[in-house]
Amino acid sequence: MRKLMLLLTAGVIAGCQTPLPPADPGMAWVDFAMPTPGGKVLMAERLDNQRLRDGRFFQFAPGSHELTVRFDFEIFGGGQGMDTDPQERLCYMTIPYEHFQAGQRYRLEARSLAFTPSARLINREGRIVAEERRINCVP
Repeated sequence: MRKLMLLLTAGVIAGCQTPLPPADPGMAWVDFAMPTPGGKVLMAERLDNQRLRDGRFFQFAPGSHELTVRFDFEIFGGGQGMDTDPQERLCYMTIPYEHFQAGQRYRLEARSLAFTPSARLINREGRIVAEERRINCVP
């Protein structure tokens, strides 16, 4: 039984570490970044309201699209009460952009300021080209 559990654990770990597919030059690609501390998870959730199978990136045809990402982050207490452990918050943010170009790599950054998350889409020149339009958080 122990050997079976070790084998299953090794299989799960190996499956989680599959490499990213190569970027298709005919498609747009979006990577993720969390430049501020406290972010735990940032992943692709939906493209044009269609759920995605791999949350590590976005890759899609050029043009107008709506990206939805999941962002989990910690809210640090520090108040005078007894409960000073960090609390986790889960948010879904939607970022629309009309001008995705083929062969271009974009970076989607998510950050939080206390309870308020934000996201922005940055092109390869480092310019912000879009920001979140809708935020839906679970307290």
